[in-house]
Amino acid sequence: MTKIKAIPANAQRGATLVEMALITPAFLLLMIGVIEMSMAYFANMTMQHAVREGVRYAVTGNSDLDPDSANRHRYQAVTQKIRDSSMGLYDKVNPVLSVNGSSQSNAGMFGQGGDIVVVTIACSWTFATPMVRALFRDGKAHFVVAATMRNESFGGL
Repeated sequence: MTKIKAIPANAQRGATLVEMALITPAFLLLMIGVIEMSMAYFANMTMQHAVREGVRYAVTGNSDLDPDSANRHRYQAVTQKIRDSSMGLYDKVNPVLSVNGSSQSNAGMFGQGGDIVVVTIACSWTFATPMVRALFRDGKAHFVVAATMRNESFGGL
Protein backbone atom coordinates (compact mmCIF):
# COMPACT_ATOMS: atom_id res chain seq x y z
CA MET A 1 0.00 0.00 0.00
CA THR A 2 1.37 3.39 -1.04
CA LYS A 3 1.21 6.26 1.24
CA ILE A 4 -0.32 9.53 -0.10
CA LYS A 5 1.61 12.60 0.78
CA ALA A 6 -0.23 15.80 1.63
CA ILE A 7 0.67 18.85 -0.44
CA PRO A 8 2.09 21.55 1.77
CA ALA A 9 0.00 24.75 2.07
CA ASN A 10 2.79 26.98 0.75
CA ALA A 11 2.83 25.06 -2.56
CA GLN A 12 -0.68 26.37 -3.40
CA ARG A 13 0.31 29.99 -2.94
CA GLY A 14 1.34 30.57 -6.55
CA ALA A 15 -1.77 28.92 -8.03
CA THR A 16 -4.04 31.68 -6.73
CA LEU A 17 -1.85 34.33 -8.31
CA VAL A 18 -1.87 32.53 -11.67
CA GLU A 19 -5.67 32.14 -11.57
CA MET A 20 -6.10 35.83 -10.80
CA ALA A 21 -3.73 36.78 -13.63
CA LEU A 22 -5.87 34.74 -16.05
CA ILE A 23 -9.27 36.01 -14.87
CA THR A 24 -8.50 39.73 -14.32
CA PRO A 25 -8.15 40.80 -18.01
CA ALA A 26 -11.42 39.11 -18.99
CA PHE A 27 -13.21 40.65 -16.00
CA LEU A 28 -11.87 44.12 -16.77
CA LEU A 29 -12.86 43.86 -20.45
CA LEU A 30 -16.35 42.83 -19.42
CA MET A 31 -16.64 45.71 -16.96
CA ILE A 32 -15.39 48.27 -19.47
CA GLY A 33 -17.86 46.93 -22.04
CA VAL A 34 -20.74 47.31 -19.59
CA ILE A 35 -19.62 50.86 -18.77
CA GLU A 36 -19.39 51.80 -22.45
CA MET A 37 -22.81 50.37 -23.25
CA SER A 38 -24.20 52.29 -20.26
CA MET A 39 -22.65 55.51 -21.57
CA ALA A 40 -24.29 54.99 -24.98
CA TYR A 41 -27.66 54.41 -23.30
CA PHE A 42 -27.12 57.53 -21.16
CA ALA A 43 -26.36 59.55 -24.32
CA ASN A 44 -29.57 58.27 -25.90
CA MET A 45 -31.70 59.21 -22.88
CA THR A 46 -29.99 62.60 -22.49
CA MET A 47 -30.54 63.49 -26.14
CA GLN A 48 -34.18 62.41 -25.88
CA HIS A 49 -34.59 64.80 -22.96
CA ALA A 50 -32.78 67.59 -24.85
CA VAL A 51 -35.01 67.21 -27.92
CA ARG A 52 -38.12 67.23 -25.76
CA GLU A 53 -36.94 70.45 -24.07
CA GLY A 54 -36.09 71.99 -27.45
CA VAL A 55 -39.54 71.22 -28.86
CA ARG A 56 -41.23 72.55 -25.71
CA TYR A 57 -39.25 75.74 -26.25
CA ALA A 58 -40.16 75.84 -29.96
CA VAL A 59 -43.91 75.44 -29.53
CA THR A 60 -44.10 78.59 -27.42
CA GLY A 61 -42.73 80.69 -30.29
CA ASN A 62 -39.65 81.86 -28.38
CA SER A 63 -36.43 82.94 -30.04
CA ASP A 64 -34.65 84.67 -27.15
CA LEU A 65 -31.85 82.07 -26.94
CA ASP A 66 -30.58 82.80 -30.45
CA PRO A 67 -26.84 83.55 -30.17
CA ASP A 68 -27.22 86.28 -32.81
CA SER A 69 -29.22 88.76 -30.71
CA ALA A 70 -29.60 91.24 -33.58
CA ASN A 71 -31.29 88.69 -35.87
CA ARG A 72 -33.34 86.26 -33.78
CA HIS A 73 -34.42 83.07 -35.53
CA ARG A 74 -36.33 80.25 -33.94
CA TYR A 75 -34.14 77.56 -35.53
CA GLN A 76 -30.94 78.83 -33.89
CA ALA A 77 -32.77 79.42 -30.61
CA VAL A 78 -34.24 75.89 -30.56
CA THR A 79 -30.87 74.40 -31.50
CA GLN A 80 -29.27 76.35 -28.66
CA LYS A 81 -31.94 75.10 -26.23
CA ILE A 82 -31.26 71.50 -27.31
CA ARG A 83 -27.52 72.08 -26.93
CA ASP A 84 -28.00 73.58 -23.45
CA SER A 85 -30.23 70.68 -22.35
CA SER A 86 -27.89 67.95 -23.62
CA MET A 87 -25.37 68.19 -20.75
CA GLY A 88 -22.47 68.62 -23.17
CA LEU A 89 -23.32 65.57 -25.30
CA TYR A 90 -24.71 67.50 -28.28
CA ASP A 91 -21.38 67.78 -30.11
CA LYS A 92 -20.20 64.31 -29.03
CA VAL A 93 -23.09 62.44 -30.69
CA ASN A 94 -22.68 64.10 -34.13
CA PRO A 95 -26.33 65.22 -34.37
CA VAL A 96 -28.27 65.66 -37.60
CA LEU A 97 -31.33 67.78 -36.84
CA SER A 98 -34.48 67.69 -38.95
CA VAL A 99 -37.74 69.51 -38.33
CA ASN A 100 -41.04 68.27 -39.82
CA GLY A 101 -39.10 66.04 -42.20
CA SER A 102 -36.77 68.72 -43.62
CA SER A 103 -33.22 69.47 -42.57
CA GLN A 104 -33.21 73.05 -43.84
CA SER A 105 -32.50 75.80 -41.32
CA ASN A 106 -35.01 78.47 -42.24
CA ALA A 107 -36.78 80.63 -39.68
CA GLY A 108 -40.33 79.49 -40.52
CA MET A 109 -39.75 75.77 -40.29
CA PHE A 110 -41.45 75.45 -36.89
CA GLY A 111 -44.75 76.70 -38.30
CA GLN A 112 -47.34 78.95 -36.74
CA GLY A 113 -49.70 78.60 -33.80
CA GLY A 114 -51.65 75.33 -33.90
CA ASP A 115 -49.23 73.55 -36.27
CA ILE A 116 -47.67 70.24 -35.25
CA VAL A 117 -43.90 70.34 -34.80
CA VAL A 118 -41.80 67.18 -35.14
CA VAL A 119 -38.11 67.46 -34.30
CA THR A 120 -35.89 64.45 -35.03
CA ILE A 121 -32.19 64.11 -34.31
CA ALA A 122 -30.11 61.25 -35.70
CA CYS A 123 -27.13 60.57 -33.43
CA SER A 124 -24.17 58.23 -33.31
CA TRP A 125 -22.09 57.22 -30.30
CA THR A 126 -18.52 56.10 -30.98
CA PHE A 127 -17.17 53.32 -28.79
CA ALA A 128 -13.56 53.32 -27.56
CA THR A 129 -13.13 49.65 -26.66
CA PRO A 130 -12.37 47.35 -29.62
CA MET A 131 -14.40 44.55 -28.05
CA VAL A 132 -17.57 46.67 -27.97
CA ARG A 133 -16.74 48.39 -31.26
CA ALA A 134 -16.75 44.99 -33.00
CA LEU A 135 -20.40 44.46 -32.02
CA PHE A 136 -21.61 47.50 -33.99
CA ARG A 137 -21.27 48.44 -37.63
CA ASP A 138 -18.50 51.01 -38.10
CA GLY A 139 -17.90 50.94 -34.32
CA LYS A 140 -20.77 53.29 -33.55
CA ALA A 141 -24.20 52.96 -31.99
CA HIS A 142 -26.69 54.83 -34.17
CA PHE A 143 -29.92 56.06 -32.62
CA VAL A 144 -32.69 58.51 -33.43
CA VAL A 145 -34.52 60.65 -30.89
CA ALA A 146 -37.66 62.64 -31.66
CA ALA A 147 -40.39 64.71 -30.07
CA THR A 148 -43.76 65.86 -31.41
CA MET A 149 -45.87 68.70 -30.02
CA ARG A 150 -48.52 71.16 -31.21
CA ASN A 151 -47.59 74.84 -31.39
CA GLU A 152 -49.30 77.08 -28.88
CA SER A 153 -51.15 80.10 -30.17
CA PHE A 154 -48.60 82.87 -30.38
CA GLY A 155 -48.40 85.98 -32.47
CA GLY A 156 -45.75 88.10 -34.05
CA LEU A 157 -43.26 85.36 -34.94
